[in-house]
This record gives sequence, C-alpha cells and structure tokens, in this order.
Amino acid sequence: MNILKKNFLNPAILMDEALLLLLEKKDYQYITVKEICQKAGVNRSTFYLHYETMDDLLKEAIAMINKRFYESFGSKKDTFKGDWKMSKNKSELVLITPDYLKPYLEFIKENKKAFKLIHDRPELFDSESTFERMYQELFEPIMDKLNVPRDEQKYALTFYSKGILAVIMLWLADDCKEPIDKIMNIIMKYTPTGNVR
Repeated sequence: MNILKKNFLNPAILMDEALLLLLEKKDYQYITVKEICQKAGVNRSTFYLHYETMDDLLKEAIAMINKRFYESFGSKKDTFKGDWKMSKNKSELVLITPDYLKPYLEFIKENKKAFKLIHDRPELFDSESTFERMYQELFEPIMDKLNVPRDEQKYALTFYSKGILAVIMLWLADDCKEPIDKIMNIIMKYTPTGNVR
C-alpha cells in the first residue's frame, strides 16, 4: 500500500473505531462529529475529507463490523462448504450448527450496540448484499445438497433467519444477559433440528 493511501485510510479506521467506542456509551443520535474527532485524534476537516455525514461514517463502521464478522470464521467457512459438498449422508447436513452459531452470538454480544443500531436503522445498511453473500457462500451449497428446489431456497432460508433474528433481537433487548450457550441452545432447539427437509 502506498504511503498516501495508508495515510488516507488510517484516519478513517480511527474514526470507525471511535464511533464504535462511543456507541458503547451513548445512543447514535447523540454522538457528534466533534466527539468522533476527539476520540479518533483527528481534525474536523479530516472527518469531512472522508465523510459528508455521520450516517456515512456509520455505514462504513458497520461494513467494517460485517467484514470482521465474516473474517472471524476464517477457514471455517471453507470447512463448512467442503463438508456439505463431500458429505454423503443428508442427516449430517444442517443449516444451524454450534460451530458457527456460537462465534456469531459472541460477535453480536461484543458489538451489541452496533447490532441494535443496524436493526433499528436498516435503511442505512446494505444488509441485502451481506445476506446475499452469506447465502451464496454458506447456505446455498447445503440447500442444493438437500435438494431444496432453487425457487424455494430463499423462502426457506428467510423462514429460518427471521426466527433466529427474532431470538437474537430479544436477547439484545435484554442487554445479552442470558448466557450465549443458553441462547444457542434455544435457537438449536426451536429450529427444527436445524435441518431443511
């Protein structure tokens, strides 16, 4: 990376981090550009060099969270896909497993204010493309293997994901007081064995 690009990106990363830190202490609507700049150690002009509005910064910070979340699976996402493609036994193919559900819940708990904000202001985020990417890379292969018709796959996955999201949002509304293992077990228990039949 050349020095100009590096110098341009570093303040942006600092401001993303500053916003996330401030979100842990106060609601988004009360955070000011001045606070972001102070926390990030940058000038106000630097903020406006990178962003037109606070919503632009928020979108970027959430994109960073999504990227970290996706990267947190590391090689696991390839393992999931590989297992699904290689497995001969349909009973071994599940959409919901502790292998990725637990890190997902841990990640949400660590970033709970940001996730509440994403849920409260979905118009700010490109959640459709994030969902589409996860669908194509993680869930489509198993649905194919389970012979779920292509024209039904998105409906089936929406059914599962909306139910899981409702449990997670209830957990978030209670400030994630319940242990992660309990929430994971509830999701596993009430997601019909985690299998699409």
